[in-house]
Amino acid sequence: MRATVFFAALFSNALVLVCAGPAKAFDALGDTPVAAVREAVERLCPLADLTGLEAQTLLPGSWLLEESRRPAGPSPRRIVVKLVLPTGDELTVERRQFNGRLRQFLVSYADFDGETARPALQAIADGGCHIQSGRALRSEGKAWRYLDQLDPDLVTLRWTETVQAPWPAGTDPGGVRVALVDSGLAYDLPQFRDRLARGPDGIPLGYDFWDMDPWPYDGDVARGPFLPIRHGTAVAGILVREAPTAALVPFRYPRPDMRRMGDIVTRAANAGIRILAMPLGSNRKEDWTAFEAALRRHDVLAIVSAGNNGRDIDRAPVYPAALALDNILTVTSADAFGRLAEGSNWGVESVDIMLPAENLETIDFRGAAGTASGSSYAVPRLAALAARLLAAEPGLGALALKQRILARAAPSPFERRQVVSTGWIPDPLAD
Repeated sequence: MRATVFFAALFSNALVLVCAGPAKAFDALGDTPVAAVREAVERLCPLADLTGLEAQTLLPGSWLLEESRRPAGPSPRRIVVKLVLPTGDELTVERRQFNGRLRQFLVSYADFDGETARPALQAIADGGCHIQSGRALRSEGKAWRYLDQLDPDLVTLRWTETVQAPWPAGTDPGGVRVALVDSGLAYDLPQFRDRLARGPDGIPLGYDFWDMDPWPYDGDVARGPFLPIRHGTAVAGILVREAPTAALVPFRYPRPDMRRMGDIVTRAANAGIRILAMPLGSNRKEDWTAFEAALRRHDVLAIVSAGNNGRDIDRAPVYPAALALDNILTVTSADAFGRLAEGSNWGVESVDIMLPAENLETIDFRGAAGTASGSSYAVPRLAALAARLLAAEPGLGALALKQRILARAAPSPFERRQVVSTGWIPDPLAD
């Protein structure tokens, strides 16, 4: 996997929360979410040029909430129509096409609870309008949430994924605290359960700044609630291996409101965290205004990714990597010979360090072994080095810690051009 975030238990009653309960009146559209979704596929998918008006007409009793066509014009590649059903529940229809030819058709159902429409079920159909699979979201209690992968009948369960879980029990492990600001963490895995920094009450110090709740479980849902991107766990797998005595504090980054990035810095500093590991970024400087202001106020070292766009970020900046702050350390990925890795960003002024971060062993959100590459995964290697240095010299401030790291870098003997400001660290694990 190569990525920078931008912005096997099966349950026999897996679909009860999706399908059970009082029958709902959908007029001629079916009396359950499953029936409504299937009929929406049958009625709307064959339309070569789907419009909101046609969808509203073919789904009796519904009314059009919004419609979008991207790009605008006669040949959109993506058409999205959102409808409100007579019950107040919502149906979102998405047609993905190329040169007018259908490639994929999705229908998503959201339950309206009186205040919020909560995603519940999705059907995925192919270019022939045949449903190939489905996904269902369900909850158990306050903290547990699951994503069920379904057969084409939208009832038979294939497998289940966790999308939120309560904190595991445990005690604070001690050691240098490192905050991981990413898509969250599968903190219920055995690799992390005993590595979580905790407060005096025994509760882990992490927080979900996306959903604004205490459970920052791994899942970037910018693509939609049924397609979470799992990134933070793979990053954390490298961090905990290379900093075996450090304590981890997972923060799920606030994609809906990037002003909360300032709150993350302040919360981390107040918890005694001196190192932020941040394998994320965006092209919009304004996303990082609050983060920049907060970082100026606190003695915290932010280790950030240069990004994976294959570009010079001095000329085309990525943030926060390109922010001119003394307590930011920007890192990119090199191969084992010290050459800039293919696809990784560089910048003689904006990028400080490169180090080997290609084909690294790590785990995914299920705990399955795999490999990862890219500047995102250079971040945990450098953060782990920072944690080991801080453990040896606890009195180091952010700027002194940064200088200790930079002193380990040297020009790469195999990179013909200068691509970073300081140099290459060939082995961040070396004493």
